[in-house]
Amino acid sequence: MILLVSSCSDFLDVGSPSTQVSSTTVFEDDAAATSAMIGIYSEMMSSSGFASGGLSSVTLLSGKSGDDFINYSQNASAEFAANELNENNSYLNSYIWQEGYRYIYDANAILEGLSKSTTLTPSVKQQLTGEAKFVRAFCNFYLVNLFGKIPLVTTTDYRINREASRMTSQDVYHLIIADLEDSKLLLQDDYAVSGGQKTRPNRLAASALLARVYLYTIDYAKAEEESTTLIESDLTLEESLDDVFLKSSAEAIWQLIPPPGSKSTKEGSIYILTSAPTEISLSDDLMNHFEDGDLRASHWVGQIETEGIVFNYPFKYKIKSASTLTEYSMVLRVAEQYLIRSEARAQQGKLPEAMQDIDAIRNRAGLPLFKDIYPQIGKDDLLLAIEHERRMEFFAEWGHRWLDLKRTGRVGEILGSKPLSAWQDTDELYPVPLQEIQNNTNLLPQNPGY
Repeated sequence: MILLVSSCSDFLDVGSPSTQVSSTTVFEDDAAATSAMIGIYSEMMSSSGFASGGLSSVTLLSGKSGDDFINYSQNASAEFAANELNENNSYLNSYIWQEGYRYIYDANAILEGLSKSTTLTPSVKQQLTGEAKFVRAFCNFYLVNLFGKIPLVTTTDYRINREASRMTSQDVYHLIIADLEDSKLLLQDDYAVSGGQKTRPNRLAASALLARVYLYTIDYAKAEEESTTLIESDLTLEESLDDVFLKSSAEAIWQLIPPPGSKSTKEGSIYILTSAPTEISLSDDLMNHFEDGDLRASHWVGQIETEGIVFNYPFKYKIKSASTLTEYSMVLRVAEQYLIRSEARAQQGKLPEAMQDIDAIRNRAGLPLFKDIYPQIGKDDLLLAIEHERRMEFFAEWGHRWLDLKRTGRVGEILGSKPLSAWQDTDELYPVPLQEIQNNTNLLPQNPGY
């Protein structure tokens, strides 16, 4: 079924007659339609790019763009770490731009097939429509945050796609929000469709991503409302930091399963060091920002000493290799919702309530509570404290630090002050791959600075 929804590697040619999905073939019955949808998640994890947590994923590449990693790789990913990307970067083109649009194309193909089907069970058709719209919103979210203006691709018609123009971020967010609002109405409340595992998005996943989107688009009242939905649900923070990234995590909202035969996540395989690093280690700057007594420093950071040098590495995922698979790749989790609501409340002047949310995270980390040590903290200082807490909570996850610095307007201040920094303000956006521009001049103008 994965082959049935596979599209060609160049998004501008996606949907040409030789690669179009035959919806009548894919969607003859519930099982075939469901397999097509699950096929997208399988594609995501079988790759090393975009959503996989692998070497060329959003997690690793945008993580390098921030200040939490030290880079040791000398391949094309080193340009992300130096903030000196060029428009011919192979990782940027193949694993971020093209791969993101491939999943959007697959989601569009499923939506078109569902709309034409007259043989599916209504509840299955509704669920799959919600999932496809969620996946499209998820991919558009990362593409718009990494590249700025991007094409909105909502069809499999290659004649339309190959001439798509870049749209404003506002237009892209409008579709993201519309897709997620639809998903909330269409998806189930529980995880029954995935056998109780959190490996297919449900209504809570749509609310979680929507809360983040509203925070990014400065709609703080709605961000607070959506995050409250999650916080007041049956999902909860894990008490133990060691259990957060297990496949059975009570904190998980949406996880992805590693490829068949895998006994660990790609994150665990890459990050956990058994010798000197060849890809990344954690930066001294990150390590120096852990407060004394922060349990995340002892539970989520590993150390290895080689030839007298100590390297710190992400240890959120505990398994580099094993005989059984006990961890899934975490995409959305409850802790983010507390910090989204904390920031949204602080921005609305609800400082005591904002402190309650940040304290939920600090309490689990074994840190003093803000309500006790900073009862009179002002809004600006509280927002900086929330930014700090987000960094310590989400390092090595989905490029949160990179996106946070960009959306708060502090990326130049922070990265430009680093020793030997070659930072320019135009580095805030990745360049549109040159190959895509050559195939479709409607993608011009290129982002400034490239």
